Amino acid sequence: MKERLTRLKAVQRLIKTSQIESQEALLGLLEKEGFQVTQATLSRDLKLLKVGKVSDGHNRYVYALLEDDDQEEIDRSYIHDFLRGCISIEWNGPMVVIKTHSGHSDSVALAVDNLGLDDVLGTIAGRDNIVFVCLREGVTGEDFMKRMKENIPELED
Repeated sequence: MKERLTRLKAVQRLIKTSQIESQEALLGLLEKEGFQVTQATLSRDLKLLKVGKVSDGHNRYVYALLEDDDQEEIDRSYIHDFLRGCISIEWNGPMVVIKTHSGHSDSVALAVDNLGLDDVLGTIAGRDNIVFVCLREGVTGEDFMKRMKENIPELED
């Protein structure tokens, strides 16, 4: 297994030279270059490198290396997408269901994924108007809502 610094440089190069839409695709490219890395490690690498997703202008989002100003703009965009699409948020223990306007489940799930909430294990966007959010063990829906309101002050109860 190659060293971390070498892997980080490879991630940067791949993101700069390829249109990568998912962690799975990036993992595949890294494996072709001889890196054995878990998805959890790759997630930490992407966070460290300040990698975000940006529109490619063709209804796809791809990874890009971001400057701090770029990240703030993208965060505002995700917040806008979340607020525009979200109808309601309900939870039962560590399971959260976000109801969305028709056709907004993908953008709402992407917003939750990219807000960098450590409490979230992941999201599943329904086909049209629902997002399921799975929280880490010990995290409640109330905790999730508190973190969401810290990131999105405009979010209503």
